[in-house]
Formats: sequence, C-alpha cells, structure tokens
Amino acid sequence: MATMRMRTSTSPHFPSFFVVSFSVLFSSVLSETRNFLPIGFTLSVEDSDFLTSPDKTFTCGFYGMGENAYWFSVWFTNSMDRTVVWMANRDTPVNGQGSRISLRKDGAMVLTDVDGSTIWESNTTSTDVSKAELLDSGNLVLKDSRGKIFWQSFDFPTDTLLPHQVFTKSTKLISRLGRGTYSSGYFSFFFDNNNVLTLLYDGPDISSIYWPNPDFNVFANGRTNYNSSRIAVFDELGNFLSSDLLQFSASDMGFGIRRRLTMDYDGNLRLYSLNNETGLWVTTWEAMLEPCKVHGICGKNGICVYTPEPKCSCPPGYEVTEPGNWNKGCKPKFIQTCSRSQQVTFVQVPQVDFYGFDLNYSQSISRDSCLKLCLEDCRCAAFSYRLSGEGLCYTKSALFNGYRSPDFPGSIYLKLPASVGRFESANLNGTDPICGLNDSMIMMGSPSMYDSISKGVRWAYLYWFAFSIGVLEILFIVSAWWFFGRHDMPDSMEEGYRAITSQFRKFSYTELKKATKNFKEEIGRGGSGAVYKGVLVDERAVAVKRLEGSYQGEDVFWAEVSTIGKINHMNLVRMWGFCSEASHRLLVYEYMENQSLDKHLFSTSSLGWKERFQVALGTAKGLAYLHHECLEWVIHCDVKPENILLDTEFEPKISDFGLAKLSQRGSSNSEFSRIRGTKGYMAPEWALNLPITAKVDVYSYGVVILEVVKGIRLSNWIREDGEAQESELTRFVRVMKRKIKCGEESWIEEIVDPRLDGKYSRRQAKKIVEVGISCVEEDRNERPTMDSIVQALLECEDPSSVFATVL
Repeated sequence: MATMRMRTSTSPHFPSFFVVSFSVLFSSVLSETRNFLPIGFTLSVEDSDFLTSPDKTFTCGFYGMGENAYWFSVWFTNSMDRTVVWMANRDTPVNGQGSRISLRKDGAMVLTDVDGSTIWESNTTSTDVSKAELLDSGNLVLKDSRGKIFWQSFDFPTDTLLPHQVFTKSTKLISRLGRGTYSSGYFSFFFDNNNVLTLLYDGPDISSIYWPNPDFNVFANGRTNYNSSRIAVFDELGNFLSSDLLQFSASDMGFGIRRRLTMDYDGNLRLYSLNNETGLWVTTWEAMLEPCKVHGICGKNGICVYTPEPKCSCPPGYEVTEPGNWNKGCKPKFIQTCSRSQQVTFVQVPQVDFYGFDLNYSQSISRDSCLKLCLEDCRCAAFSYRLSGEGLCYTKSALFNGYRSPDFPGSIYLKLPASVGRFESANLNGTDPICGLNDSMIMMGSPSMYDSISKGVRWAYLYWFAFSIGVLEILFIVSAWWFFGRHDMPDSMEEGYRAITSQFRKFSYTELKKATKNFKEEIGRGGSGAVYKGVLVDERAVAVKRLEGSYQGEDVFWAEVSTIGKINHMNLVRMWGFCSEASHRLLVYEYMENQSLDKHLFSTSSLGWKERFQVALGTAKGLAYLHHECLEWVIHCDVKPENILLDTEFEPKISDFGLAKLSQRGSSNSEFSRIRGTKGYMAPEWALNLPITAKVDVYSYGVVILEVVKGIRLSNWIREDGEAQESELTRFVRVMKRKIKCGEESWIEEIVDPRLDGKYSRRQAKKIVEVGISCVEEDRNERPTMDSIVQALLECEDPSSVFATVL
C-alpha cells in the first residue's frame, strides 16, 4: 500500500503547526477523491494508499509480488488476480522499502528506488502540470488545471491495449517473459514496415514473423499496405479496426463489459472480457487458432504438440536444454560432424514440421532423392517430406518453430549419428510443462520462491540481492563517468549501461588507432565513412569503420549497434565490437580476405562462374534473412558490389546493413543522396518520394546480379543518337526483354562476360538474368521478394558445387 505525502519545507518564520494542519487537511481531501496526485506529492511503497479511478474500475500504485519486488502500475481493481494493464518499470522492480513515485514541481513524474536512484521518469517537464490523474479509461495522465494533457500512459503500453487507447506506428505491445514474471518477453505486436499489424518472435537465436500467415502475401492475408496512417483502436463494444483492414469483434460484443487486448507470454494475441461476478477473464477472440504455429514457443529444436493443450517436447536424439525453461529449447545428445567415417541414420517423426531455414526446396521428387540431398549436404540437420499431390522436399539447416499437427501431410526426418538414432523413439509425449516459463522459474520476489525457504534464508537472500544491485549501480555510475567524462549523470549512465550490456567488446580509441597503425591502410570507403585494416593484440585481422558526418549521431550509432546485435547470418558481415569515445564512433568487423565484389568483377582479375553464382545465391540469402527471417524493418538501402565482401572461399557477406535504414529522410540536402543509396543502384521510388519498403533492396540486388553476369557496370550512362542519354541498365533491360519475347536463343551467349571463355552454366545464367530483370521493374509490386528469389536460384543450383561428403 502507498500513501500521498506532501513535500514541504518549514521556514523559521512560518509556524510549523500551520504546515502540519494544511497537510492533514489536504490529505483528508485526497483520501476522498483518491484519483489524483497533486504536484509536490509522493506515493511510497510501505504506506497505505493508491489512486483509484472515479468509477473504481482501475487502481494505480505499487503492485507487489512476493516480499521485495514492486512495480508502479495500473491494474483492474475487481479482477481476481488484479490484472495489470500498464507498468512503468516492468524490467526493473524496486525495493519494498523507501521506493516512491513523486510528481515533482518541474512537472516530471519520477520513480526512485530505496537508494534514491531514478528507475523511471515520464518524458515531460512542464511547470504547468498540476496533477497526475487516473481516468475511468485506465489512462494515467499528467495535466494542468485546465485539463490539458502533457503526458499519458496510453502512449507507452506494455503488453495490453484498452478500449479507446489508440495504437500507432510508434507503439508496440511486448509480452511478458512467462508466468509469474512481468519482465519483457520475446513476442510483440506492432505495425511492420509494410504498414501491417504483425506478430513477431524475437528470441535469443532468431527473429521470425508468424502472423499474419508468412506463407501468403499481404493481400492474400486480407490486409493492405496501402495506408500511411498506421493506426488501430477498439471500442467498448469489442470491435477492433485497423488501417491495414484488420477487423475483429469480441464473441460477446456489447456494452457494459470490461475488455482488454493482451499480447500473452505464449505468443498469442487475445481479446478478453471480464466476468464481474467471478472476477475471471474469458477469451472472446484470439489471433492464433493453432497455438503450436506460434514461432519460437518451444525454443531451438523443440516441438510443440497438442495433448490436447499445447505442450513442448524434444525430438528424438535431443534433450531439454534447461528443464522448466522452454525458451532455451532442446540440445542434441550428440556431436554432429562432417567426418566421412561417421555413419548416420534418419529417424522419421510423422506429422511434424519445422518452419523456415530451408537449404533446398524441390518439387515432384521421391523421398529417397530427398534423403540423398540431405545426406550429401553437411549443413543438413533434417529434411521435411510431404505428399500433397506431389512430393515436396525441404532440407533444413536448423530446427526452429517445430510443431506436430494431424493436418500436416508429411513427416520430418531427423539426421542423427547411427549410434544415437538406432536407440531413439519417435514418440512425442509432450509431458513437459506448458510452453513458456513454468512457476519454478519466477523472478525474484515471487511467492513460490519465498514460500519455500525459511525466514532466515529469505532475509539473507534479500540482503545479498540488495548488495548486488548496489554494487552494479556503483559500477554503472563509475564506468559512465570514467569512460565518457560527463557530468549529466542520467545520459552517461544510460550510455554506460548500453556499453556494458552489449554483447560486443568495447574498444578504446587508442586500441584501434594502434591496431590500424594510425589508420594507415584504407581498404574501402562508403557514404558512412572509411574502412581501415587493423590487427588486434590477439593477432586477429579486423576491418575498422570510422563513421563520419551525420553517421556519428548518438542515436544512429547506438541504434546500429543494437540492430546488429540481433542479426546473425553466414551471409552478413559479423561485427566484433565498437568504440564510442568522445567524438569518435567506430565499428569493428571481421576482415574479409578477398575484399569487395567490385574489385574482382570490374578489374582485370575476373571471378569464375561458380563464384559468381555463389555470390548471387549467398547475397540473396543474406537479404532474405534481413527481410523475412529477421526483422522486416531491416532494409539495407545501399546494396551494391562495394558492400558485398568475399571471404577466403568467395562466400559473399553483406556489409553496411543498418546504417542507411536508420537514417532519417529529410529535406533535399547534401546528405540526402547518401542516405538513399548509390546512384545506379537506387530504386525509382526514392526519386518518386514513395514509402520505402524492402523492395528497394530487391531492385538494387537485381542490378548487382545482372552486373555479375555481364561483368561490367550497368549504372554508367551512355549517349544514344548523339543527344539523349540513358543508363546501361535501361538499355540492357530493354534489349533483353525484346530478345526474350522474340524467342531468340543466342541472347545468353551475347551477354555473358566474355572473360569466362564460355565456362559457365547456361541454365544458371538464364535464371539469374530472368530474376534480375524482374527485380528492376519500375513498379515495385511487380518485383519478387527475396525469399522467392532464393528458392528460384536454389532450384538451379549445381549439386556438384555443394559441399558433399560420404557419411
């Protein structure tokens, strides 16, 4: 419970009893209204009052769990479990003693912990603010005496949307991590870059969109991306309406019912109605009718099964990584090697499939042929084979998003060492706990934790916890002061936190200056800055990018680091660290021995056909990951040969992803063309000022692969008829379309780089040109997606070019 206290200071010439009398009188008034907090007052954990909305539906105050974990929250007063609809500090609970929320005289609402450190603060300061008020809608607002709102909790939702709470492109619902905890989880509901409401799993290993159905395009899913408002809302009747045409209604539609729309910890979005008599919630609509189709629900290698409720199980040859925590999934009981001497077997698991991570897709193929594809590919962990009119084969490089369904017309065949597979059963009992964290994994302060230990141990734990938090806070403060030398403590602490919690190493400027010999050897230069070769003290060769100009902006830099931290793919350059020191902003990447594609494609040294096809396929896979498997809003915006690096095996790795997409579009200035990309590779929509989508990358990729086949720049301008000018690309596409339409057979030989001396695959060259031409269509809706491009190229991949071994 919490009480309201007025901050006052007694003057020597002002009778103290007058202040006391005023405080008592004003507290009496507050106890009658109880729905607002005046300026200069506080709510503390250990005392006895809350804010309550006038109609008593909502309560605001410190929400406790266990004995020493509290969150400043808003919850339903009359629900049996006091259902929380908003939290200020969901990832940072405060102590049960001495923590308080204050409405300061500068208009900011501030949450402080027992040691006085600021845990949360409203993003507003205005001397016009007179009070914080809890409305009947469940909205906590800061307003002035005339009713003008300066800040509201409705603009910063956690996992729940309430009636008349507007949902926009800048808001997101993020699930809880599991039952018994309120910290942020892995599932989110938001408007994606295509203006479509989306459900995303962003877990420890992968990011993947699972609703609406990722197998269909926007329009097949009954949505539209032809809207720029990106706004949604639902009313008291239970009707939901969005600008992308998503509509649904509660099954008990009508007035007088309390409702909420919640992104649940199991990855499902549900609309709930409150039964006033029992205080329990009833589900009246849900997005996922098949809960096992939620991505990531059982972690890596895990399989979701119906028993009949959804539960998690490990496939044959695998075991639970961390009992009770399905976020960690299952781990193999064996070590898979590519040794020719290792004997393997395939274990069939009927009616089970794993979504995504397809190495190969084949139609009208026998099961034995599909098995052979997986057997000969060291990367293959399993293959999916289904009979739905024709034999469909999918070889898998990794096992994610597994589920068993009686409607699935096929099986997964797990590739296991023979010594393991012969003892494994394909039975999936689903006896493990329901997907998500179980009650034994509750975070600190949960009842189950404290009820199971003695009082002495309990207090010892609390003291140890408080001490640990204190040490961490001191480390954050000292680190921020030492590294950044700032006196504005909130900013420096935030940057220190970012640096320390980042998974990358933080280099000093002196280290990188020494590693690059004072930035001596420049190996590349782009719109964001120059790249230098360096050697670290552990003798690792690195590429150090020195950001210049607008790219040194604080928000842009940290957003780039944060974005790359969630991205991991074999065809994307790996980042090893960063430097943020004074005005210096540097990124440290793995060094690519064969440098960039342009140095091989447009020089005297030429690439062979095998390497060229490998570049086309690998680059497509990297972009498909950014567009589809990762986060849909990751758009490269500057795909070109200079940004495609080659390792020792000439495997392509895309670099410079992230910085361009994070830059803001502004007025036409000197930076504008740099932000948009590189002339010759830029999609027409940049010039037409159309909304930028992933199709700009598809266009640029098309230009690149056409250059891969032809071996020259297609971005150069040529003169026609002595006057008019057009690009090489425009003429090339026009001529190719005419030749293909007329059925000419010799066009491939005419366009393929003569330096290859005829040593190339005619089938592959034809496919690349056809794909490239479709990619550079002026109408972006006519361009293919990157995942469909990958499938098209895989269909004509030369089996002899794939690493194979006898197992």
